[in-house]
Amino acid sequence: MKGGGGERVMEAGRPSRLVISLILILHLIAFALAIAAERRRSTGKVVPDKYDEATYCVYDSDIATGLGLGAFFAVLLAQGLLMSVIKCLCCGRGLTPGGPRTKAIIFFVIYWLMAASAELCLVAGAARNAYHTKYSGVFGVWNPSCAALRKGVFEAAAGLVAVALLAAELCYTCYVRAASNGFWQAYKGDGERSVGMAGYQG
Repeated sequence: MKGGGGERVMEAGRPSRLVISLILILHLIAFALAIAAERRRSTGKVVPDKYDEATYCVYDSDIATGLGLGAFFAVLLAQGLLMSVIKCLCCGRGLTPGGPRTKAIIFFVIYWLMAASAELCLVAGAARNAYHTKYSGVFGVWNPSCAALRKGVFEAAAGLVAVALLAAELCYTCYVRAASNGFWQAYKGDGERSVGMAGYQG
């Protein structure tokens, strides 16, 4: 029984490579999509109509909108994965008070702030990128201002995703350490109680 418990303790104190890899991959996908969206932002230009004196806005591809939404869902999936693993730090296995638990809480808060900010930037950027100026003007008198996404929105989201990735990995690692400390104490307490009961029976 002790051997099996010892193996479980070792497993509890070691972060899962699968979880770390999935968190890393999802955030890297989101980062790459955000950078691609920044480079493929929709831009518009005023062109004259062939048949009259009116002018209107012509936009290039809207691919940045899809890329931004793809990055948003990648961050959302990574967020859901981390929350399911660490149980939001309030459910599941108890965490031992101490340094690892405190660090896990700090990185948890940082991660949520960074992930939520990144998601907000990605959704707002995708929505703004998809907006096109509909009205027209008069050639030589008044030209419409072609609405376009401001430069740097998706780039800022990519930076927030990178910080979120670091916070997520550190939060998960500290959570595993705090949880394993709690497992050690519970295992030690069970062992002491079993020894005490054996002595009493003897």
